[in-house]
Amino acid sequence: MPIKKRSKSVLKNIRKSRRRYLENLKKKKRLKAAIKKIRKARSKEEALKVFPEVQSIIDKSVQDGIIKKNTAARYKERLAKFIKNKLT
Repeated sequence: MPIKKRSKSVLKNIRKSRRRYLENLKKKKRLKAAIKKIRKARSKEEALKVFPEVQSIIDKSVQDGIIKKNTAARYKERLAKFIKNKLT
C-alpha cells in the first residue's frame, strides 16, 4: 500500500493523542500506587493516615476521566472495609 501524505492537522492530532495517552497512563499508575499503599500498610493507624490522601487521588481520577464515578465509590468502599476488617 502506498504511503499517504498526512496533513498538518492529522500530525498535530497524533501528537496530542500521544501526549494525552502518556498523561492518563501516569495518572492511572498514581491511582494504583495509592491503592497499593493502603493494601500494604502494616497497621490500622498507618492505613488511616493515608486513607484521606488516597480518597483524594481517587476523586481526582474521576474528575480527570480516568475512572467512572461508581468505580471510585466501589474502590473507596472496599478500602474502608479493608481497613475496618483486615487490619488490627
